Amino acid sequence: MAITIPLNLECLQQLDLSPAQTAIESLLQLPALSADGQLRFEIDYPREPEDPRELSEIPELRLWFIRLDARYPWLPILLDWKAGELARYVAMLVPHQFHRTEGIQFNPEALEIFLMQKIFASADWLHRQGVPSKSKLMSMAQTLGYDLDESLFDLISNPNS
Repeated sequence: MAITIPLNLECLQQLDLSPAQTAIESLLQLPALSADGQLRFEIDYPREPEDPRELSEIPELRLWFIRLDARYPWLPILLDWKAGELARYVAMLVPHQFHRTEGIQFNPEALEIFLMQKIFASADWLHRQGVPSKSKLMSMAQTLGYDLDESLFDLISNPNS
């Protein structure tokens, strides 16, 4: 069962993370393996009818997600990837452009840096939770169009690194 994080104009303008904190804390009460893939965002941000911007192009929204990401750098693990939440989350944090025919096009270097930071942060967090991370993190990378070399996980699982 997915948990929805409602975001309205007031919480976005105030950079109020409490709706996310409440949802995340409730998920963290579950057994670690059942918490992933459970979070969704419901964004209620009023726009003028002639405003052509996508939600991820609105600076106030991006700023809220940047603050959320700083607090919970491993959050992508908990997102409902099947519902498109990982892609939306990434769009809030990684520079990109929209093309009518090709859809969203991320800046490749920015996406690679973002992904590797998420791999490192999430691997550490999953390790602290006692959850195997290799397949989950490889799946996250594949969802974003990357194939990771399995030897990376030997490097980051080294307790001295």
